[in-house]
Amino acid sequence: MACDTNPMPQSFEFDVLVIGSGAAGLTVALNLPPHLHVCVLSKAAISSGATLWAQGGIAAVLDGEDSVENHIQDTLNAGAGLCHKDAVSFTVEHSKASIDWLVDSGVDFTRDNNAAFHLTREGGHSHRRIIHAADATGQAVSSTLVAQAKARANITLMSGRVAVDLITNRKLSLPGNRCVGAYVLNLDDNHVELIRARFTVIATGGASKAYRYTTNPDGASGDGIAMAWRAGCRVANMEFNQFHPTCLYHPLAKSFLISEALRGEGGHLKLPDGSRFMDRFDSRAELAPRDIVARAIDHEMKRLGADHLYLDISHKPADFIKHHFPTIYETCLTYGIDITCEPIPVVPAAHYTCGGIMSDQRARTDINQLYVVGEAAFTGLHGANRMASNSLLECLVYGRAAAEDITRREADIPAVPDVPEWDESQVRDSDEDVVISHNWDELRHFMWDYVGIVRTTKRLQRAKHRVDLLSREIGDFYSNYRVSNDLLELRNLVTVADLIICSALQRHESRGLHYTLDYPGLQAEARDTLLVPTTYRTSEP
Repeated sequence: MACDTNPMPQSFEFDVLVIGSGAAGLTVALNLPPHLHVCVLSKAAISSGATLWAQGGIAAVLDGEDSVENHIQDTLNAGAGLCHKDAVSFTVEHSKASIDWLVDSGVDFTRDNNAAFHLTREGGHSHRRIIHAADATGQAVSSTLVAQAKARANITLMSGRVAVDLITNRKLSLPGNRCVGAYVLNLDDNHVELIRARFTVIATGGASKAYRYTTNPDGASGDGIAMAWRAGCRVANMEFNQFHPTCLYHPLAKSFLISEALRGEGGHLKLPDGSRFMDRFDSRAELAPRDIVARAIDHEMKRLGADHLYLDISHKPADFIKHHFPTIYETCLTYGIDITCEPIPVVPAAHYTCGGIMSDQRARTDINQLYVVGEAAFTGLHGANRMASNSLLECLVYGRAAAEDITRREADIPAVPDVPEWDESQVRDSDEDVVISHNWDELRHFMWDYVGIVRTTKRLQRAKHRVDLLSREIGDFYSNYRVSNDLLELRNLVTVADLIICSALQRHESRGLHYTLDYPGLQAEARDTLLVPTTYRTSEP
């Protein structure tokens, strides 16, 4: 008789479960006291999140000629009237302390000839305030924080794990409104594990993989936003998807971002004939906010029927380019492009999710003991358009705020109740994985075509019809087959795509990143788009 060699699903218990190992999640973990047992989950390698890909830097007030008031005003201007001023002030006022923490942790930021930190300038900023590590800031931050986490005895790092769903009192038919952990798929043995925790932190990043072209890594499938929505959390402003103006256009380059800092240091956007064009769209030219630059590029590409345009910094000295942008220089060179003497072919790509799970200044959500930090969160900081390099700052500020709140409250939070293990007795292995890959491609194509940089009501309605069909098909698939990474990501992407479309249909104006030909003007009053699950319950005090 054959023996069953499949391992039994495991069960774990921690004080704090952090879902996501980017700058936001690791900041939470590293700022918690050593007596708390913390688990940090990652889909792939611990350092594989979006933080690793960040090139430009972190916005912070570090120069005597700059001020907190300037940074606040620049952020409010970029946000097109939808930033929450209290969130902006909170974030900017804590910017220096957050950078100091990174420096103390060992991040090696670039310095100038006087040994002071070199600060660059990016679109929307009135001053040089972007601290960076050459053009690989994310890598420097990620590697430092991962090393710190590995050295902490109270932090357990689990890679190859994909969260399936949050576990709440409501799911367990218990009174109250509390999160007590998550079911997690172990990709090594394809079994679902149970992780119980007194506190759970979503730090899963954004949802740009809903689009055909994106600068994001493969894991950016909106998992945390979708899980929180299913659990009963409100989401806000999901229609504001930032498209980075300059992604490398090359058939072999998957999703390589050309940092905004390159334009900050004098790079020129050009048409195929070599002429510049940004001054026709905005007086700030290449330093205009990203939504303006992305729409300008999109407009010129459609006007000319071009597949891409160009970003040129070859007029700068070669040594300057190689010193400030070594990663971009080396990467482009591998594709046969020498940026010291020729322009870079570029195209806009989905880059950042400005909306997300609603949270307060302590990173708390609508569900007790459930926090959200980073790109998955809606804090009110970004408004209708994120200003460059405010995203990593938000990860740090709100990550530290979440850790502080958990530390303050942990003595009063009781142990979690018993939770049943994952039941897969009623499902079977899939023999139709082609359905998943086909639906994945269809979703990302119609999101790009109908819910992209420029929208219309008719396009959005078409997208809504398609996503409704996909939702039913994927729901049936999920109910009958064992879960897999591809199925979970597709299920989450369909959810966030629906949230994006519904939010866009509700906004009858063009504001910031949401531009629709049917409503080109601004409404008199700036309002957030708030979506509430039908299962939503008011959070306990």
